Amino acid sequence: MRKFYYIIQVLCLTLVLLNCFCTFSFAAYPKLVNTITNAFKTIESWILRVSTPAAAVAVGSGVFMKKFSFGDEDRIRTGKRIIRGSLFSYAFILCIDLILSAIQLLVSKTEEG
Repeated sequence: MRKFYYIIQVLCLTLVLLNCFCTFSFAAYPKLVNTITNAFKTIESWILRVSTPAAAVAVGSGVFMKKFSFGDEDRIRTGKRIIRGSLFSYAFILCIDLILSAIQLLVSKTEEG
């Protein structure tokens, strides 16, 4: 009787360990992960779609302000600040895009094997 008890205990322990270390999953892809992935894609496309023309307009207005300053030092400095600020903000937006892509890769489904 004692031998039978040990055999049952070893079989149960083996089944538990096999289920714990199993790499296959037959569950569906979670709805929350799909929602987050779609939201990241939407935010990323919207940010890039809006930021590129905005940066171009800001750089253009800074260039025109410098060009038509007619020697006024304040306008030249303001034009330089506008150009520098728009380029820095566009670079920041591209960095945010990179961070969102990295987060999306971490959240999205990866298949190994």
